[in-house]
Amino acid sequence: MLKKVLVAFLMGLFALYLFTACGGSSRKVTRVATDETIDISGRWNDTDSRLTAQAMIKDVLSRPWLSDFQMKHGKKPTVIVGTIRNKSSEHIPVDVFVKDIERELINSGEVGFVASSKERQEVRDERVDQQKHASVETAKELGQEKGADYMLKGSINSIVDSFEGQRVIYYQVDLELIDLESNTKVWIGSKKIKKFIEQDSYKW
Repeated sequence: MLKKVLVAFLMGLFALYLFTACGGSSRKVTRVATDETIDISGRWNDTDSRLTAQAMIKDVLSRPWLSDFQMKHGKKPTVIVGTIRNKSSEHIPVDVFVKDIERELINSGEVGFVASSKERQEVRDERVDQQKHASVETAKELGQEKGADYMLKGSINSIVDSFEGQRVIYYQVDLELIDLESNTKVWIGSKKIKKFIEQDSYKW
């Protein structure tokens, strides 16, 4: 009888252990500042996007093309952000990076800014609709859009090297500014990021 009770007790302890180890784990969520740097996987993240945009826009606005344009035309140049391609080995939300770039450009106050092609089409549809449904006093005129002087475009590339629980991820973001009238490149910039990751398991 004592033996059966002891076996039942041990089985109960084992079952409790399995429940605690496998199904009883808890999760804790902590709110943090949005500009705090947190690297979990080592992959491209919001901090990389924000800091890269800040560094590259600071660089492009410090180059001679800007003062040359202002001296020649007596006004601020107008810029549009074109296509930025993700050529890296991972999924990168390029739209987030584009918005970071746009924010840095606009908030700098150094340049005028034109909406993207998708945004312009939506605004054009609204103007056409206004011709039919808005009052004459408030309807916005057609054919009054401001043309951009320069287009900023580029790509994100990456190289991954890993062996036995160690991994190096190298990112290179290349951007170039193109004069839309002459099709000449007036600035080329590059931002490089390298991350070293270690983990116990060899499986990545």
